[in-house]
Amino acid sequence: MALRLVADFDLGKDVLPWLRAQRAVSEASGAGSGGADVLENDYESLRVLNVERNGNIIYTYKDDKGNVVFGLYDCQTRQNELLYTFEKDLQVFSCSVNSERTLLAASLVQSTKEGKRNELQPGSKCLTLLVEIHPVNNVKVLKAVDSYIWVQFLYPHIESHPLPENHLLLISEEKYIEQFRIHVAQEDGNRVVIKNSGHLPRDRIAEDFVWAQWDMSEQRLYYIDLKKSRSILKCIQFYAHESYNLMFEVPLDISLSNSGFKLVNFGCDYQDRDKFSKHLTLCVFTNHTGSLCVCYSPKCASWEQITYSVFYIHKGHSKTFTTSLENVGSHVTKGITFLNLDYYVAVYLPGHFFHLLNVQHPDLICHNLFLTGNNEMIDMLPHCPLQSLSGSLVLDCCSGKLYRALLSQSSLLQLLQNTCLDCEKMAALHCALYCGQGAQLLEGQWRQRADLNTNRVLSDFLKIIQWISENVSACHSFDLIQEFIIASSYWSVYSETSNMDKLLPHSSVLTWNTVLSFKGYWEKLNSNLEYVKYAKPHFHYNNSVVRREWHNLISEEKTGKRRSAAYVRNILDNAVKVISNLEARNLGPRLTPLLQEEDSHQRLLMGLMVSELKDHFLRHLQGVEKKKIEQMVLDYISKLLYLICHIVETNWRKHNLHSWVLHFNSRGSAAEFAVFHIMTRILEATNSLFLPLPPGFHTLHTILGVQCLPLHNLLHCIDSGVLLLTETAVIRLMKDLDNTEKNEKLKFSIIVRLPPLIGQKICRLWDHPMSSNIISRNHVMRLLQNYKKQPRNSMINKSSFSVEFLPLNYFIEILTDIESSNQALYPFEGHDNVDAEFVEEAALKHTAMLLGL
Repeated sequence: MALRLVADFDLGKDVLPWLRAQRAVSEASGAGSGGADVLENDYESLRVLNVERNGNIIYTYKDDKGNVVFGLYDCQTRQNELLYTFEKDLQVFSCSVNSERTLLAASLVQSTKEGKRNELQPGSKCLTLLVEIHPVNNVKVLKAVDSYIWVQFLYPHIESHPLPENHLLLISEEKYIEQFRIHVAQEDGNRVVIKNSGHLPRDRIAEDFVWAQWDMSEQRLYYIDLKKSRSILKCIQFYAHESYNLMFEVPLDISLSNSGFKLVNFGCDYQDRDKFSKHLTLCVFTNHTGSLCVCYSPKCASWEQITYSVFYIHKGHSKTFTTSLENVGSHVTKGITFLNLDYYVAVYLPGHFFHLLNVQHPDLICHNLFLTGNNEMIDMLPHCPLQSLSGSLVLDCCSGKLYRALLSQSSLLQLLQNTCLDCEKMAALHCALYCGQGAQLLEGQWRQRADLNTNRVLSDFLKIIQWISENVSACHSFDLIQEFIIASSYWSVYSETSNMDKLLPHSSVLTWNTVLSFKGYWEKLNSNLEYVKYAKPHFHYNNSVVRREWHNLISEEKTGKRRSAAYVRNILDNAVKVISNLEARNLGPRLTPLLQEEDSHQRLLMGLMVSELKDHFLRHLQGVEKKKIEQMVLDYISKLLYLICHIVETNWRKHNLHSWVLHFNSRGSAAEFAVFHIMTRILEATNSLFLPLPPGFHTLHTILGVQCLPLHNLLHCIDSGVLLLTETAVIRLMKDLDNTEKNEKLKFSIIVRLPPLIGQKICRLWDHPMSSNIISRNHVMRLLQNYKKQPRNSMINKSSFSVEFLPLNYFIEILTDIESSNQALYPFEGHDNVDAEFVEEAALKHTAMLLGL
C-alpha cells in the first residue's frame, strides 16, 4: 500500500503484559483477587487518554473493584508506570500529566446511575481535578460543571531542568479556553506540592470559538472564531519562559455554524464522538520547512460525492477537490481522514480513494497522487477512524495503537512500474525519491552504518534506477532521466536549509508582512509568505547564464582569444573541487572509465556552474556562512554527477560489460547498444538542462557509438552533436584500428570533423598519405591566414617546380616566399613532411576533384 503504518505503541502488547505481571504479584501476596475474567475486564476498559509532547502515552483502565487507574508508558525506556488511582467508579474524559510527572490533571464524568451522581460534587456532571502525584498528596477541584472540560499541560521547549511554574490549559464546551499557572515547590526531599493551591492564577486565552486544535509537538493552539459570519483562524504560540503570543489571524473561506463545536488532538476524541464531530472535519498541518495547510471537509449531505479543500496558507492560495464515490455502502459513515506526512498531506476514505498532496509544491498538480478504490493499496488501509497527531503520528483510539505513518517506497515503486498515466508516474517517482531522500542513500557513510531498513530503501532506490533505464521512453509528457536527476539532486540537499525549495529546481516540468522577529518555524513560514508576495519571477536557479558563458569560453578557445588565465584557472579549480568531493564519497570500484580523464569542456561547465550557483545562493540565503554555501554547492553538483555515474554504472553491470569493451576489436553487441542508448538519453536530458557530465562520459559514449553504429549513422550523430569527439576517444581509435579500406574511410571521416587544434595533433599520429595531405592543407591555410600581398618584380619562373598551369606556379611561389621569410613567426612541428612539391601535387588533385575531373 502507498501508506505504511508502523506501530510505535500497542495497548495489547506494551501495557497488557505489564498489567498481568502486576496482577500476578498482587495475587501472590494475597492482596488481590485473580482470574482471567478480571484481566479480560481490564483489557476492555483499557484506553489511551493522551499522547504528550515527549511521546509519553497516558492510559486508563478499571481494576477489579471498579477503581479508575491512570498509567503512563514511557516511549524512551518502554516502561510502564502507575500514576494514580481514583477509588471511585468514574468515567475518565480527559487527562494530562506535566513533564516532571509530579502533577496530574483529569476530567471525569460522574456516573448517572441513581444514587451515584453526587458523590464528589453535587449538581455537576464533569469534574476537573488537579492531583499531586509525586508522591500522592492533595486533590484539588479546578472545575465542577455540567459541560465537558478538556485538560492539557504545556510542555516547555527547554526541558533540561524543571520550571517552578507549570501551565495548564482548560478547554470548555462552553467555548472558552483558560490557562492556569501552577507554582510548585519541593518539600522533604522529592515531595512536590502546589503553592497557594487555594487560588491559582489563570488567564482567559480565547473565547467564543467554534473549533480548536492542539499541536503538542510545537506547543501551538489553533482556533476559529466567527466575526460577522466570517471564519477567522487564529494561532497562539506558547513559550517556556513567556506566556503566549497571538501569531496570526487568517480568514478562511469556509462556512461554520455558530452552534457547532469541535476539538482536535486534545487527547483521544472518543467521548461522545457523534456529538462533537457531525458538522465538519477540519485540521491544521505544519512541517519543519515552514508550510501551513488547513484541510477542511464540510458535512456531507450525501455520500455519493465528497468535497474537501486544502488551504496552502504558506503559498497564499487554496484548492478544492470533489470526487464521486462508487458502490457507496452503509459502512461509509465516518467521513474522510486527513493525515500529516510532513512533506505531503494524505486524504483518504477507506475502501474508496487515497489522495496524496504535495504540500511544498502544490502548484504542480502532477506531483499529487490520486488512487481510487479499484487499487488494492486502498483496501489495505485501516477502515477505522484515525487521529493525526504531530510528526506523522497516527492514533487509532479504538484499538489503542499508535502508528507512525510512512510512505511505502516499495509500493510506490510498484505503482511506478504498473501505472499507465504520466501524471501518476511523476507523482510516484517524486514520492519514492522523497522516501529514500535521493542520492545520499548511495553514499559510503550510509553503507557503513546501514541497517535492515536502510538496505531495503537502498534496494528500492536502485530498482528505481533500473526501471528508468529499462523504460526511458515510457513517459511522453516529461523526460524520465531529467526528472530523476533534478528531483534526486534536490532531495539530497533540500534539508540543509529551509529556503532550498525556493532556490533549486525540484522538477524539470516548468509551468503577510510582520514587525516581530521570530525564530524557528515562524521565521520559515514568514519566509514562505514573503516569497509568495514578492517573488516575480521565481528564485529557482537555472543554467542560462552558465550556458551563455560556456559558449563564450569555447568560442574564445577556437579563435585562440581567451580571457585572463587567472579567470580560467579559477573556473577549473572549482571543477577540481567538485571532482574531489565526488571521489571522496567512496564510490567503490567502478567498471566504467568515468572521472579518469581530463575533459576540459566539461570541467569548464562544472566550474562555471559552481560559480553561478554560489552567487545565486549568496544573493538569496541571507545569514548563511559563505563556507557552508560553498560546501552546499559542491555537494549539489557532485551529487548530480554522481547520479549520472551511477545510472551508467548500473546499466554497465546489468549487461555484464567489461573493460575489453573499450577496444575496437569487434562490432558492438546488443548489450553494448543498450548501454549506448541509455547514455544517449542521459546526454539528451542533460543537454536541454545544460548540466555537466562526468569527465570521460563523451569518450565512453563515442567509443560505444563507433562500435554499435553503421558509418553513416555514426557520422550523422557526430554532425548533429549527439556524439562529441574527444581527443582520448580519437587517439584510441587511430591506434586500435588498422588501415584497411573500411577503417581508412572511418578514420578520414572522423579526422575531417575534428576541431583544427585536435585534428593537427591526431594527423601527426596517423602514418598515412591521407594524413600528410591534411597536414599540408592545414599548413597552407595557416601560412595564408595573415598573408598580405607584396609588390614583386617577377611573377613567374622563380619556382623550381614550374608546371604549365600558371596559377599553380604563382601559388607555389607565394608559399615558398612566405616559408623562407616568416619561418620564425610560424614554426611548425613536423615541417619535414611538408614541401612545395607535395603542396603542388595536393593542390592539383584537390582542384581536379572540385572540378569533377
